[in-house]
Amino acid sequence: MDYDVLVAVENRTEEYALRSVARQANGSAWLKVGNAVVLATVVIDETEFVEEGFLPLTVQYIEKAYAAGKIPGGFIKRESKPSDFETLTSRIIDRSLRPLFPKGFANPIQITIMVLSADEDADLQVLGLNAASAALYVSDIDINIPVSAVRVARVDGETVFNPTLSQLHSSTLDLFVAGTKSDLLMIEMRVQGSVETELIDTMMVDPLIDPALSAETIARYRSNALGEDEFISLLVEAQTLLGTATASYEKAFEPFKKETFKLTCIAADPDAFLIEYVREHHGEDINKAIMQMAKTERSTALRNLRITIMDAHPEFDEHMLKKAIETVKRDTVRASILQSKKRADGRAPDEVRPISILTNVLPSAHASCLFTRGQTQALVALTLGGNKDAQMYEELTDSAPQYESFMVHYNFPGFSVGEASPVQPPRRRELGHGNLAKRALEPVLESPGQTIRLVSEILESNGSSSMATICGGYMALKAADIETTEPIAGVAMGLVSEGDLNVVLTDITGLEDHDGDMDFKVAGSKEGITALQMDIKLGGVSLELLKTALEQAKSGRAHIIDIMAEAEETITLSEGLPGSDLFYIDPERVADVIGQAGKTIRELIERFEVAIDIDKKAGKVKVTGKNREGVQKAREKIEQIVALPKAEKPEYHVGDIVKGLVKKIVDFGAFIELPGGVDGLLHISKISDSHVRNVTDVLSEGDPIDVEILEFKGSKISLGRAPVA
Repeated sequence: MDYDVLVAVENRTEEYALRSVARQANGSAWLKVGNAVVLATVVIDETEFVEEGFLPLTVQYIEKAYAAGKIPGGFIKRESKPSDFETLTSRIIDRSLRPLFPKGFANPIQITIMVLSADEDADLQVLGLNAASAALYVSDIDINIPVSAVRVARVDGETVFNPTLSQLHSSTLDLFVAGTKSDLLMIEMRVQGSVETELIDTMMVDPLIDPALSAETIARYRSNALGEDEFISLLVEAQTLLGTATASYEKAFEPFKKETFKLTCIAADPDAFLIEYVREHHGEDINKAIMQMAKTERSTALRNLRITIMDAHPEFDEHMLKKAIETVKRDTVRASILQSKKRADGRAPDEVRPISILTNVLPSAHASCLFTRGQTQALVALTLGGNKDAQMYEELTDSAPQYESFMVHYNFPGFSVGEASPVQPPRRRELGHGNLAKRALEPVLESPGQTIRLVSEILESNGSSSMATICGGYMALKAADIETTEPIAGVAMGLVSEGDLNVVLTDITGLEDHDGDMDFKVAGSKEGITALQMDIKLGGVSLELLKTALEQAKSGRAHIIDIMAEAEETITLSEGLPGSDLFYIDPERVADVIGQAGKTIRELIERFEVAIDIDKKAGKVKVTGKNREGVQKAREKIEQIVALPKAEKPEYHVGDIVKGLVKKIVDFGAFIELPGGVDGLLHISKISDSHVRNVTDVLSEGDPIDVEILEFKGSKISLGRAPVA
């Protein structure tokens, strides 16, 4: 392969072939970094137009199994349904490139990114976006602004830009930023490194050296939540790198850009006469409709207004009239916010809607929470499981299957927004919202050895149901008595901007999301951010405005967390909640808990109706059961066993005569308990010199008996009846 362009960016060199492959596409880019090869293509349908009022852009990121020398698993040996990683990567690329297209662009456009060769250290999300941007830039589509991405990690306290995957896996921060030479377009962030992993790793070194290690580990982990000022400073550095990279791309790709054709844009605004007519004669009607904050009521009022105008003026074009009403509605909403700082529902810009929290409303679920904020409502149900319930998955560069023990599944049925539509499998939006909630909550979990599944059913939606999922998810965790390091809440921020006027909005509604300029979701504690997602509709946003939004979001989170804390005090644990406990004992005492041939641990399992898993090397004990009281009593009994002085077991030798007790009679003999808690088998043939038909004819459980050590078979002892003196 002959490469046309080499571009040096932070921590890597990218090689591009821009004319060699997929030449019938409007634009294509073959990108190679190390052993990773990514092909991106762009195709536009110049003959078809979509008039639904949205950009008909489709992005597909596809990983080929052969790229990593693998054959797809399962019955069908070919790539099929996209993995969650592929779907989420498609969303990232879509959200980064969508702001480049002009308003009114209506031609269907397809961007396809295929991973043809994998490298275990390559960041395929960054490479996928860069390749897609390159293909779009050199195409004959009139888009002349390159986009690039940079990922920021924090490894051993040091900031690393464009880390390798191995560095990212050990990082406490994952910040993905996409932008142009001058503007930030898309941001995703999460903090990484779970308390579970760090706690176990620390205590496996030696759980008895320093009992304070776990507290120190948790305290260190808590610092991973990113402070607002630190986040802004990282964005400043990231934006500088983006500016340098996109300038390099622009210079390198310019000679390869095809001659462009003029984009056809459907008029974004209707006839000026209709706008003026609606504003003059029906402006008050539209203002009243806006004040009807129920989404269905507002839609009905605007639809009735359109019918009324059409009845009076049948000569009007109904489609253009609908656009005129929408334009006046949008202008009215924005003007009220910008000029009087008054929102449609009467709130101040930094005010959060009323919140209601009910926990454990589902009697048979392990835990649940019904979280309502204004007209957005999420029912979050929690289910606990064991290690075997974890979700198995395998990404392209994984050498072995991975297991996901914390899952957040988000569902958005049509009735939540008053639509008569059937329930369908999760789409990109549902997967993205569930992933955002997972990234927000996972860092504060202290649930080693447990599998947790949260399912968020959105029952009503009017603004940021993903943030309601985070709040309801945290309360469901507390309703299940799951330990966390600190409370987490989420709030969606918005922006209305006209010239020099800017107003940042807290807890936006669907109306403000639709007619505003930014959707900025921020989740975290009172002290810092655990997950963040930003999409810009303006084409860019200043860091000053971002800082204002972050500070306002912090106040909003604190307000919500205070309400959640009050609700937490009223939680009554569900009767159906299973018990689970994880603790550590001295590894040298594990044998005492297990007992000879598993005798002691079997008695504990049967007595308290629990399951007990023990890591002999680490001294880690996990007790689970349907009855929480049984779990607690089993733990207490185990702790009593290891608290007793370690018994010195007597040494037995072949020929020793020992006095024991008949412990259990079986068809083939009797088990004899010897001093020191050691058991041996007295076979029926060794009980007497004469033939014994039934053991019970000769022995009874609890009888004292003298036996002789005949033989050792591994850990088992074979006994005979001691000769009578």
